Amino acid sequence: MKTRLTELFGIDVPVFAFSHCRDVVAATSRAGGMGVLGAAWMTPAHLEQELKWIDEHVDGKPYGVDMVFSATAADLPKGKSPRKILPKEQVEFINRLMDEDGVPPLPEEEVTGWYEEYARNLSFTQAESEALLDVALTHPVRFVVSALGVAPAHVISRVRERSIPMGALIGSARQAKRQVEAGVDVIIAQGSEAGGHTGDIASMVLWPEIADAVAPVPVLAAGGVGRGRQMAAALALGAEGVWCGTIWLGTVESELNPEMREVLYAASSSDAVITYGYTGKPCRALRSKYTDAWARADAPAPLNVPLQSILSGEPFRRAERARRKDWMTYSAGQVVGQIHGPTTVKQVIYDMLDEYVETSERMQRIFEG
Repeated sequence: MKTRLTELFGIDVPVFAFSHCRDVVAATSRAGGMGVLGAAWMTPAHLEQELKWIDEHVDGKPYGVDMVFSATAADLPKGKSPRKILPKEQVEFINRLMDEDGVPPLPEEEVTGWYEEYARNLSFTQAESEALLDVALTHPVRFVVSALGVAPAHVISRVRERSIPMGALIGSARQAKRQVEAGVDVIIAQGSEAGGHTGDIASMVLWPEIADAVAPVPVLAAGGVGRGRQMAAALALGAEGVWCGTIWLGTVESELNPEMREVLYAASSSDAVITYGYTGKPCRALRSKYTDAWARADAPAPLNVPLQSILSGEPFRRAERARRKDWMTYSAGQVVGQIHGPTTVKQVIYDMLDEYVETSERMQRIFEG
């Protein structure tokens, strides 16, 4: 397959895999696509470790890094325990519901130390993201992507000066135009079906709108892509490739634990819901008692980024320790309904390409009459 993005990055197929798991990133690049590592939950030391591993396992193939440059992320007060800076109302609300439902609490001594470590991994502020960028640029990364806003001008310039294309995730034409004006090279148009932070415009409407709005800047289609037919639709609507996230969660390479995998395989498309309880921003994740809790009329207001993410860590860990699948959630898009059992990254890509070819041939037969 040849598109402007396969030629730009020197890859065989225009399939970009966003994942927090280094195994998925490396496997995608080895299979001919491009893996992009989500670094927003990492410290610089952790990112260094992950990128070093990818360098050793990617067989010289290109890969990228995605990080958050959010101007609205709150910085954490220095010298204070992350647990103590969280408002009691929100902490007591979610823990009380879990207590009433019989989910065992975590040992106090474990919670105290664990909060410190967990908070350090939430690299959402500009300073923390730039520290991650410092690490990334010491490795042969071929793509840097900004999520949750326009990266500072000096960051974009720094990336492009190294002949590395800069990408950005957007959910509207207004956002896309701002990114292009800032100097971004690739726009990732993410429809509302997508997992994680997302907007409210569906992919079928968003993709062609963005392709027209930013032409000739190439567009990657995200949100609702996990099969070849969806890939064919994306290219037909003006995209130069697809950006997929949820579909990799069902692979043997993904980071999910066994219980979370069972939740994933059992989920339908309607189980991927928008919640503010995950990070404080609109985030599509698997419905559970946790997401239902934050949708209650008596729920307190979610906290700002990254405080809500820090808050969510304890209930997530409680559910995991107790193996309470009814309380487990994970960022996932509506294509979760297509995931029914374990497979491999390579097989997902091959199946996608096979169905893409079948779809293209079918459309050709329709055209020829």
